[in-house]
Amino acid sequence: MTTKSVTGPVDTWEMVLVHRVFRREFRLLPGLVRAVTPGDVARAEVIGSHLENLASALHHHHTAEDELLWPLLLSRARMQADLIHRMEAQHARLHEPLDRISVLLPRWRSAAPAADRDELADVIAQASVALDEHLADEEALILPLVSEHLTHDEWDALGKRGQEIIPKNRMALVFLGSLFEEATPAEKARFLAQLPAPIRLVWRLFGDGVYTNARDRVRAG
Repeated sequence: MTTKSVTGPVDTWEMVLVHRVFRREFRLLPGLVRAVTPGDVARAEVIGSHLENLASALHHHHTAEDELLWPLLLSRARMQADLIHRMEAQHARLHEPLDRISVLLPRWRSAAPAADRDELADVIAQASVALDEHLADEEALILPLVSEHLTHDEWDALGKRGQEIIPKNRMALVFLGSLFEEATPAEKARFLAQLPAPIRLVWRLFGDGVYTNARDRVRAG
């Protein structure tokens, strides 16, 4: 049975925006890791901390889908069960490089050896390819099903789960800036309009500077 809100179908634009950030960062990271000079622990810590935050955010994003999205779609879009199970399998395949990253990353951050650096970069590149495939399928095939079969409250519950990982300190501005780097002017305005007025004010006063400094610290060198 199809379930729709009386206000119309769910609009999934925010998830597409988040996907752009994951794609961008996983594409950039192999080159950033390979550029670290062996033994440069300070630089490895900067890149390693960024990678740890990104991998944790991706794991949280996928866990939310595993728990809140796939079961609903399986119960309501039964003709698409094979597709939904394919999405679940893609998540499982992504766990392999992400698990390997979790093993390599602490070793590399502690001493920045060349061998761990090179293997880590290769594994991130593998994760990037698998992630591109998964997100492309999700956007083209799954999000239309979401618009058809989920209520606004159900979609909002998924969004609220995703927000749990957003830090409550200055890193929240880094998170917003990372999104806005990928957003069109219209998307940025729409996203800001949904935020509480105090957060909009803090972003207007400090956001660009905080994000630019954090971004350049990671991408420099």
